Amino acid sequence: MMRSLWTAASGMRAQQTNVDTISNNLANVNTTGYKTQEASFKSLLYQNLQSTSTNNVGDLKPVAAEVGLGTRVSAITSMFTQGNLQPSDNPFAMAIEGEGFFRVRNANGEMLYTRDGNFNVSPVEGGNMLVTAEGYPLIDTNGNEIIMPDGIQATSITVSEEGYVGYTDKEGNPIRLTNNGNPVRISIAQFSNPAGLEKAGGNNYRVTPASGEPMFEDQNQGLTQSKIHQRYIEGSNVDVANEMVNLIVAQRAYEMNSKAIQATDDMMQQANNLR
Repeated sequence: MMRSLWTAASGMRAQQTNVDTISNNLANVNTTGYKTQEASFKSLLYQNLQSTSTNNVGDLKPVAAEVGLGTRVSAITSMFTQGNLQPSDNPFAMAIEGEGFFRVRNANGEMLYTRDGNFNVSPVEGGNMLVTAEGYPLIDTNGNEIIMPDGIQATSITVSEEGYVGYTDKEGNPIRLTNNGNPVRISIAQFSNPAGLEKAGGNNYRVTPASGEPMFEDQNQGLTQSKIHQRYIEGSNVDVANEMVNLIVAQRAYEMNSKAIQATDDMMQQANNLR
């Protein structure tokens, strides 16, 4: 009977992780660029009580007798489906329509990737640099920070669907921003397995062997090109109704496992009371 105690306990631990994952999804329902997570489970070892054998007349039995020893969490996977695009009053806000990620550089010089396009500007020498909420600079296709020259009004800044940055002069004429004679274009990267990216906090991800190396859209014309929408942000892709249903299912599964432990405890108590 001890087997059922450990088996049910493993189910409670797994469902607790499931509830934690669902709770994190609900907590981030309004987080820009957040991608919902989903817990997956796998069974543990099986104990062979009786191998396939013959019956009393010598015929083979069709199945063996094996009992499972519980479950565990096998993976918590991020679902990179497109979130809804929401209009923003921020002239520096951008949303990606497609499979791409913005490229940013953290304080240690490491390249990170994000779907959170709620950018702003930070004053630097010679202009204003496009940065994330953490102050990480947005990177262009040449690996440089994107700096808007002094004197440019925020309302005059333009970003094309292809990611080219520019502005309009006082007469309303469009001017493309350049750096050393090259047009400034926002770097957009894709991954063969985005679910393999490691979460770096603050809506940022870092590359891992599981995700594969970044494939930059400006260098790989075979990729389906993403579109950038200025003055929009990508909302969370959390489906609240679906998460609430999953929460109820996880709670009921947790409760059933606790009932199994209680039933086993009652059975052991009866066995101990035998005269």
